[in-house]
Amino acid sequence: MDALDQRLLDEFQRGFPLTSRPYAEIATRLEVSEAEVIGRLRRLTEDGAVRRVGAVFRPNRVGASTLAALAVPPERLEDVAALVGAFAEVNHNYAREHRLNLWFVVTAPDAERVAQVLAEIAALTGLMPLDLRLERDFHVDLGFRLWN
Repeated sequence: MDALDQRLLDEFQRGFPLTSRPYAEIATRLEVSEAEVIGRLRRLTEDGAVRRVGAVFRPNRVGASTLAALAVPPERLEDVAALVGAFAEVNHNYAREHRLNLWFVVTAPDAERVAQVLAEIAALTGLMPLDLRLERDFHVDLGFRLWN
């Protein structure tokens, strides 16, 4: 990852241009071509550095979502994380140092599909997800500088 990749990821976590050609506007700010911005984002996505480029909405304003956790035997953690992350409805997953050591967010068009994804994960892994549905909304800004 070079300095331009770092700038691209750092500078556009927030304030993504809401225009008909957002990548052209980003390119102008970075002083490169629109094709280069698109190509870099494609490569960063293929390499696993970027999961997705898209809007983030407040929970349950568009569709339905939940935070979930699994207690995964340590020797299975990597495989189960890959399985969970393969669901299109899973935004991200991450390991934690706790009995519930794999956490993930499921977002779907409706609550029924969220429940179905959790049931499919349970069936595929043999592990029962803990469904931690939102009770009270807090805003946590997850955008932060990635490099100094």
